[in-house]
Formats: sequence, structure tokens, C-alpha cells
Amino acid sequence: MSDERESRHGAADEGEGTAAVSRPSGKRSARRGRNASPSDTGSIATLDRPASSQKADKTTGKAKRTGTANPFKRLITFLRQVVAELRKVIWPNRKQMVTYTSVVLVFVIFMVAFISGLDVAFIKGVNWLFG
Repeated sequence: MSDERESRHGAADEGEGTAAVSRPSGKRSARRGRNASPSDTGSIATLDRPASSQKADKTTGKAKRTGTANPFKRLITFLRQVVAELRKVIWPNRKQMVTYTSVVLVFVIFMVAFISGLDVAFIKGVNWLFG
């Protein structure tokens, strides 16, 4: 009975390796490397879209960039977008802010002491060596 269980688990383990669902890695090149056939060549953009749409995007992008919009309108649009992004931010509460600030201050004090100690040690070493 135990041999039968082991063989079933062993077969299941082997099957899991081949049929496992891959998690997204966030890297398009890694995904392409696993899934691409040897005949697939070209850039990442070529795999995603046909070449005709790439050329159309390039020409439309140039037309959009060369537009001479009112600089004040662009500034107002930019500021509205900044405000919209700041509304999405999750701001820390008072307790979190105190914690974060104290952690940063302790780290800075430690690093200042460490660098100062190294500086003093190097000064004494140089004075001993050449003094």
C-alpha cells in the first residue's frame, strides 16, 4: 500500500513539473525565451504587434509631439495630473510617520558615527605610518 502511494505521489510530482502553471514574472524577455520557438526572431515589439501598426504609431507620435499647444494649458494639465496622482497616494498616519522618521534618524546617526570612526582610524594610521 505504501509503495502504491509513493508511486502515485512520484507520478504526481513529475506531472506537476510539466503541467505547472507559470506565474507572470513581469519580464517580457523571459517569457519570450520560454515560449518562443526557434523560428521566432526579432524584437519584443515585433512579437506584440504587426510592423504596419508600429509605423503608424511612430508617425502619430511625431505629429503629437510637434503640436504647439499653449504652454499655459500644458502647465495647467500637468498640475491637474499631479494633483490626481497625489490623491492616489496612501499617506502615512502620525504613528507611522514617527516610526519612519526615527528609523531614518537612527540610521543616519549610526552611519555618521561609523564614517567618523573610520576617518579617525585612517588619520591615526597615516600619522603612525609617516609620523
